[in-house]
Amino acid sequence: MKEGLYETIQATACTSSLHGNHYMQSLTAINVILAITASLGNALILVALRKDSSLHPPSKLMFRCLTVADLCVGLFSQPFYVIQLTSITHEQVKLCYTMVSLNELTSSVFCGVSLFTLTAISVDRLVALRLGLRYTQVWQVITLRRTRVIMIIIWILNISIVCLRRFWKYLLISRLVSALIYISLAIAAFSYFKIYVTLRRHRTELRDVTQQGKPNRGGMSPLNIKQFKKTVSAGLCVQLLLVACYLPYAVVVAITTANGYSPSYNLTVRLTITLVMLNSSLNPIVYCWRIRGVRKEAKNTIIQWFSCSK
Repeated sequence: MKEGLYETIQATACTSSLHGNHYMQSLTAINVILAITASLGNALILVALRKDSSLHPPSKLMFRCLTVADLCVGLFSQPFYVIQLTSITHEQVKLCYTMVSLNELTSSVFCGVSLFTLTAISVDRLVALRLGLRYTQVWQVITLRRTRVIMIIIWILNISIVCLRRFWKYLLISRLVSALIYISLAIAAFSYFKIYVTLRRHRTELRDVTQQGKPNRGGMSPLNIKQFKKTVSAGLCVQLLLVACYLPYAVVVAITTANGYSPSYNLTVRLTITLVMLNSSLNPIVYCWRIRGVRKEAKNTIIQWFSCSK
């Protein structure tokens, strides 16, 4: 059953759309541009994160892992997709089949890494809020070494799942992946909800300190809370952006699976895949927008690049 389903997906993906091929050149050009912006943008963020000292090392490592996944999309997944679109235009079916397989493998790995890393970031932010000032001191709870191990496990887990889905029981592993996605999103949603409730309570306590002179029992100073909110908002924005970019593709795939794969769906599917690819180009903008230290180092890096090029 798995082989028949996967071969059907490949055959449909490599079939020219009933809308004609005139839009294929536009899609190809857009994805070439997105591949360049994703590669350069995330490379810039990696350099900025290395120089930035405002983030706690475990948090910085998780953001770097997320950035590496987006960088790999620009370096591998998007070029594979561009070749796939080009092969359809030139009716090179075997090349297209190969690109569909490579694109599915790489995109699934990088998407999974991004999703699980974002969940880890949400849990990290919740733990940071609960520990307060002790977050930077209690290395027995959160250490850079343990965070590195978690990131390695996330990469190995996603690679293993994708390989099993491709070469073993496709439908069974796909259901497992769906369950993991829902669990991951639920954990992230719970973490951000608890963060919201805790911050709201802290704001009330801080108001009492200011107005009534009560002792401050919160674990963070106003300055720390302000910096904390920046990293929380960055993680939340990236999380929401990922859902917004991937949801249309998930809906289209669900509809096409229920109604049967057909060339008439190709235009919609390819547009939603392009939207998925767009996510990797937008994330660097979010980092620069929400994390002041990253924005500052990114500006300095760009200035240095232009100075060296003269």
